[in-house]
Amino acid sequence: MQTPRFFPNEKEEKKKKKKKKRDKEDGEEEKQRRDLYEVLGVSRVASDQEIKSAYRKLALKYHPDKNANDPVAADEFKEVTFSYNILSDPEKRQQYDTDGFEAIEAENEEMELDLSSLGTINTMFAALFSKLGVSIKTTVSTTVLEEALNGNVDTVTIQLGQSLSTKVEKQSTHFYSVFVTEEEAEAGIVCRVQSFDKSKFKLLYFEEEENGGLSLALQEDSVKMGKFTSAGMYFLKFPVYHFNPTTSSIAASKDSDYAFFKKLDGFQPCDIHELKAGKHVFSVYGDNFFKSANYTIEVLCAASFSDLKKSIQDVEKRILEKRADLFNFESEYREVMSHFSEMTSRYTEETQSIDRFLKERELIHAAYTSNSRLKRGNSRIAKAKTSSQESENEEGREEKKTKGLNFGKNKKKWFGKLNFGGEKKPH
Repeated sequence: MQTPRFFPNEKEEKKKKKKKKRDKEDGEEEKQRRDLYEVLGVSRVASDQEIKSAYRKLALKYHPDKNANDPVAADEFKEVTFSYNILSDPEKRQQYDTDGFEAIEAENEEMELDLSSLGTINTMFAALFSKLGVSIKTTVSTTVLEEALNGNVDTVTIQLGQSLSTKVEKQSTHFYSVFVTEEEAEAGIVCRVQSFDKSKFKLLYFEEEENGGLSLALQEDSVKMGKFTSAGMYFLKFPVYHFNPTTSSIAASKDSDYAFFKKLDGFQPCDIHELKAGKHVFSVYGDNFFKSANYTIEVLCAASFSDLKKSIQDVEKRILEKRADLFNFESEYREVMSHFSEMTSRYTEETQSIDRFLKERELIHAAYTSNSRLKRGNSRIAKAKTSSQESENEEGREEKKTKGLNFGKNKKKWFGKLNFGGEKKPH
């Protein structure tokens, strides 16, 4: 059987049809993707806390552990997790709000891992990557959240001003209840947890539901502070901010200045900044990969720390001002660095040009001799002149080619693809 032959135009036509088919499939896939806010069932102006609460309820509903062999629930869980990963990150959320799905790079997405659902091997790999400096985000175990929502947890009563030291097993949690009076609520309440062996943990605050269950309302991950790790919640009757570094390691590898300018983007206000009189529930969740977490918890009334309340307001105000300054400074800095790069290139070119001319001058001076051996240098002079002229001609052609492009302060690489009339294209 003879193999069919295709003429060039037939091959091109087939390629175009295949490309058209792929574009159509991509377009259909794009249309099928639901709006991220719609997936979580929140409005586009939803707060961070509203997004977290919506995600946790849906994650509990569609979690694979509760929906074994249900492909529909598995897809819903993936879609909910994907939506939360974007909308919980201030930078990615802004990109999505501005440009939609096109602004989101799948390779940069950071997934939150439920360590309790990972096998031993996967947990070992996660721990290894964490040791190597890769940021591994973890989430509270679905089992813990479900038991709290159903009211199947035991709480330990802790008094204001009392500190308690103990340890919690990995991916487990200790619940603490504290009673607050009207006067204490007015003065403000602070809950702090510290670990002097630098254990990883999460400090959680739960709100009581109508059915008596507990739903997660606030979460603070422990951070290293010198010789210990710490997390705290501050209910001082005025907006208090929490700091969650959001710098992407991939983006930082592409731009060495990225981490500096984006450092304060994760400085966001807490959604709950005051407590009412009554019973309140906090918990400490063990977030180590393999071992239990040692910690000390204390809940304090802020009445005896009145001077610190003003200090917090002042320093956080200065941080917000500094964040605004960084935004303006970034544009100035990048403009200056662009000019610096141009000047550095010019400096190198001018240095080479000066050295070349001085070398040519030396050879011409050396040609003034009647010595036959030295006269051989004449050929070298000719070569130097030719090389110099060719270089100058080349520079002239480059200058002509780019003439008209240097009309702005920020030159972009794609400008080189445009023809502003400096040259006529050959026919």
